[in-house]
Amino acid sequence: MERVVEIVPEAGLHARPAAKFVETANEFDADVTVAPVAEGEDAEAVAASSMIAVTSLGVKHGEEVRLSAEGEDAEAALDALEEVLSTPEEGEE
Repeated sequence: MERVVEIVPEAGLHARPAAKFVETANEFDADVTVAPVAEGEDAEAVAASSMIAVTSLGVKHGEEVRLSAEGEDAEAALDALEEVLSTPEEGEE
């Protein structure tokens, strides 16, 4: 299953938001990948469980990513990861 989510934290998928994203991805029994959504091209998906891979995407605030998940907890993982990506960090509101 897949889901497209807009990045809300102002830091994008870097540093603290990325750490929270990766930590959340590792809580579920599912293989989750994340890829930037760009018009007219398919970006390569990376493992959501890897901090280095996630931060290497360089995804910024306001951009969209495609989350894909397979496994027993796939839907729960997508729900939790969508919440991480669509919630401003503390002090950003």
